[in-house]
Amino acid sequence: MATCPPYPTYPGDPTGGGVLRHAHWWQRKWVRYGALITLLALSGLVILALVRQQTGTQGFLVGLGLAVLPVPLLIAAFRWLDRVEPGPWRNLLFAFAWGACAAALIAIIANSFATKWIATATADPAGADTLGATVIAPIVEESAKAAAVLLVFLFRRRDFTGIVDGVVIAGVTATGFAFTENILYLGTAFGTDQLTGDRGIASVTAATFFVRVVMSPFAHPLFTVLTGIGFGISALSAERQRIRRILLPLSGLLLAMGMHATWNGSSTFGQFGFFAVYAMFMLPAFALLTWLVIWTRQRELKTVRDELPAYTVAGWLTPTEPYALGSMRARRVARDYARRQFGGRAAARAVSQYEAYATSLAFLRHRGRLGRANADFVVRERELLHELWRRRDVARPALDHAARMTAPPVPVTAPPWPVYGVYGYPAHPAQPHLVHPAHALQPPHPVHPAHPTVPYPAYNPYRT
Repeated sequence: MATCPPYPTYPGDPTGGGVLRHAHWWQRKWVRYGALITLLALSGLVILALVRQQTGTQGFLVGLGLAVLPVPLLIAAFRWLDRVEPGPWRNLLFAFAWGACAAALIAIIANSFATKWIATATADPAGADTLGATVIAPIVEESAKAAAVLLVFLFRRRDFTGIVDGVVIAGVTATGFAFTENILYLGTAFGTDQLTGDRGIASVTAATFFVRVVMSPFAHPLFTVLTGIGFGISALSAERQRIRRILLPLSGLLLAMGMHATWNGSSTFGQFGFFAVYAMFMLPAFALLTWLVIWTRQRELKTVRDELPAYTVAGWLTPTEPYALGSMRARRVARDYARRQFGGRAAARAVSQYEAYATSLAFLRHRGRLGRANADFVVRERELLHELWRRRDVARPALDHAARMTAPPVPVTAPPWPVYGVYGYPAHPAQPHLVHPAHALQPPHPVHPAHPTVPYPAYNPYRT
């Protein structure tokens, strides 16, 4: 529940009695960001050179133009799933860049090396290709993509709070990986058509585009999402459940590898093996996971509606805010209202940030109530309450307007007999209580000076 004072005392702050310590140079933020950006940039340059060498310049440009088509749709779908508690854009940019550059480079090098080694050891190139596609590639590619989810889980823990976060990070990483892989496949197919002279629907490029972009643009995201779900469930676990927190991501990774291997091996199941696996395995799995993620999204909204009233009682939120923050439609109405009434995009952005911080606060309290709060629960709660308090002047009127505009009507039927003491009837039939019109909109009880309209402290049940 709410704590006092509203402004947190950070560990290490001189006002809190801590001692300032200078971080080592490798612990500084700009050093880590610089190293990560350099790694991704070098990986991108190397993968660009490798793909261009294999497809040629013309094939690379054709593959790039075709491979980019499903990317905006997939990114928009994952952003839609993440609207309840949207994560920062930098996490998504990192995930996409890791999948498109680092993970793709690891996969190309490791798959090529393993396939050549198997072919040399067994003297069976065809068997080596099959084994590489069905065994080596799923292990290497899913591990490389899972590394991005692991890094966000470890170093952006506050942004990784549940299943939806794991699904979004994993899905965006796989979208980047599929983007680079599609450039390679489509560029190679175009080069083959250039040699054979095939054109139109009968060309290899058209067939590759149909299979990889039209029929199965969700294939790689579907595999890696299983890993993300494992990390998401692990994020919901308590810190003391260490074995559970380790086994769940590993189980998700193994499931992703198994599904990937089944998909890659579908061509070995006969002439119609690919279509059989697609219809009987991929589509049902995609539908099931889509339902699971949407159901989880609705559960998150319910958590917001259930947990935030405690902060209403403590005075941090108005009575209408839990309902408005638990409805995606009301949130949108609040942002639009703030944009029209309070200064354009800046006001809408402030309301959007208020909604995100309030959602994080609800999830934090939910984890604390279930006994899964981390050691920094109190500090994190104070930080979130402070951010809400900074934006209240714009967000509260907007959310109140949204609640009034989106609340369902409540039918009220008057009884056929007079009932005294309720709306519409005087408190006593012999002594009617009349209200002057000038006082009709005034509060029924004046606010006492000893009780200011600011949040007051409440007991925190999760303080250890």
